[in-house]
Amino acid sequence: MKKPTAGGAVSTVASMGTEALDAAVSVVRRAGEAIRSRTSHTGETEPRWHVMTVCASAEEVAPGGKLPEPLAQFGDAIDTQLRPAPGERGTELACRLHDKEDAGPRDTAEPVTGHDTVQELRTALRHAKALVETGEILLPDRPSTNRPTFTGRPLDKLIENAQGEGRL
Repeated sequence: MKKPTAGGAVSTVASMGTEALDAAVSVVRRAGEAIRSRTSHTGETEPRWHVMTVCASAEEVAPGGKLPEPLAQFGDAIDTQLRPAPGERGTELACRLHDKEDAGPRDTAEPVTGHDTVQELRTALRHAKALVETGEILLPDRPSTNRPTFTGRPLDKLIENAQGEGRL
């Protein structure tokens, strides 16, 4: 008579763990795709409003109806709204792209390869807020306290991209 070995139980537990991990990865992947698709309940892609609260009056944000230079560069490609911020804390500056193609799902390679209009709009909105509030565009990495090195380039790129997404 052959004795049962522990190897069979271990391989069963390992296979159950692998199946559970595969299921978890699948759920997370589907959730990520749903978030990235940015579709409405009708299934149609809608441009998303990007909003910043600026610590200034509406007249200071857009004197004479003229937007700050970073946003003015978009011209007629964006919709803008100015409204009082809650609690009388300045003005909400809201922008969105007209073109649904630019506002829709992004390919994951876009930020690496270059042109991403949504990120450009987010960066312009941040720069406009800085210009109105301080009179200059404040950059998180300048003036730098270190010298440029080969190993520091990835961090420099992350800081540069954080202007659009707002986080590292």
